[in-house]
Amino acid sequence: MTELLSDVLLCAGDPLGRYGFPEGHPFSVDRQKAFLDEAERRGLLRTVRRLDPRVATPEELMRFHTRGHVERVMLGSQTGSGWLDQGDTPCFPGVFEAAGAVGGTALDALACVIGGEVARSFQPIGGLHHARRGSAAGFCVINDLCLVIETLRSDFGIRRIAYVDIDVHHGDGVYYSYEDDPDLIVVDIHEDGRFLYPGTGLADECGSGAAVGTKLNLPLQPGASDAEFREVWQIAEEFLREQAPHFILCQCGVDSLAGDPLAHLSLSPSSHAYATQRLCRLANELCQGRLMVFGGGGYNLHNVAHGWSVVLEELLRGSWR
Repeated sequence: MTELLSDVLLCAGDPLGRYGFPEGHPFSVDRQKAFLDEAERRGLLRTVRRLDPRVATPEELMRFHTRGHVERVMLGSQTGSGWLDQGDTPCFPGVFEAAGAVGGTALDALACVIGGEVARSFQPIGGLHHARRGSAAGFCVINDLCLVIETLRSDFGIRRIAYVDIDVHHGDGVYYSYEDDPDLIVVDIHEDGRFLYPGTGLADECGSGAAVGTKLNLPLQPGASDAEFREVWQIAEEFLREQAPHFILCQCGVDSLAGDPLAHLSLSPSSHAYATQRLCRLANELCQGRLMVFGGGGYNLHNVAHGWSVVLEELLRGSWR
């Protein structure tokens, strides 16, 4: 007997798996496989819908990025040498196609969610929240999250969007791109920027101009555990409900889990499970169920496998509620 498919879309495949950097770089190309192996072991792939990756066109990438940045990535993809930022994000042969797959797949998933084919999507290799309009940064060649935000507005007329980020690093590429935009609601829980990259996301950064009060940065101290995460999550959830978004994006980086080599928090996967569960409920209340989740960072393969698997598990549970 064939099992019924859920209304959760999983975005994974070889083109996305190629987004990673040369040997020795913390953002490796084996992250997607580590997750898929664990998700298969847990039986999570039986009912989830699948979306094959697609490489975005240069024109699609320019919905957010400048032409100059897109052309630099294309050139770096051909030469396979040099850097796309100040020393964190190297070129490699095919970097344009790999980064383009992150962006194109996110746009296709968005079309599926808006079209009502699914209520929620999960793209593990995605959530490249440091890239700016005109530059790469922090392992992020393009910013798929901002591509989705721009497309929600230009193609689907949805302006009031919530961006929730629980990656250990502040999502500066999203925050500063929309710092003065009152309809882009930001909730960002991260390790205090005084202790790690990119050094931003202080609690008093709450938006500028007409957008003051629409952004919420909740920095955690090094060593913070699930208990501290739950405390600030209550603040975050109340804020989101008050702001009443029409669509929710979440970047659920698992570099906030204990043991990540680039950070200092001590969360367990239960924090990611809890956040996903609560966002599913909020999406049902406020956004017709519409929620897109992206994997973000994570540089300990055990954490990647288990952290992203609990996120998918909660999305699937929400699907059957």
